[in-house]
Amino acid sequence: MRGKTQEDKDLIELLDPVAESVGYEIVRLRLMGGAETRRLQIMGERPDGDMNVEDCARLSRAISEVMDAADPITGEYTLEVSSPGVDRPLTRLKDFVTYAGLEVRIELDRVAEGRKRFKGELAGVEDGQVGLNLEGEDDVTVYFPFEWLVEAKLVLTDALMKRGAEQRAARVAADGEIADEDDFGDDAEDEDFDLSESEED
Repeated sequence: MRGKTQEDKDLIELLDPVAESVGYEIVRLRLMGGAETRRLQIMGERPDGDMNVEDCARLSRAISEVMDAADPITGEYTLEVSSPGVDRPLTRLKDFVTYAGLEVRIELDRVAEGRKRFKGELAGVEDGQVGLNLEGEDDVTVYFPFEWLVEAKLVLTDALMKRGAEQRAARVAADGEIADEDDFGDDAEDEDFDLSESEED
């Protein structure tokens, strides 16, 4: 789920150690084709789940150095590094533990229970399977092997926004700063930052 194509997965294998060496984790990587210039989109975060614009810049610089040296992409491309955002994709098994209790949409690579797409409340992980309390079906929890998941993303709800605001408040308090009301707005893009740069052979 972190990578969609084999090319994505090869790049993740190359860049995972780079991200880890500067204190970050790659949440998702997508290399997307374009008529002239391709886009390499990388979502990253610190192990504590935080990611600000300075973090994006630091991770972007580290990745650029290795990409320049290894030259794994033919032709021109643009590198974009960002945080996962509030209504983030869930790409690792640990994400489904961290965000248990929140609403999510998931898509499978096969038909299960008569369909491929589901929505509901995350019920955690059990024996490598992702639990989901199905929307509109009381007391119905289904479990899917993690390997079956193609996409999973948190749904923007009041509960998710409240959690995000509480986490930002905790970080501000830990930093010894005074928080404004503006720091806790309802904009889902508050923690999204894109830092783009062009690369070519």
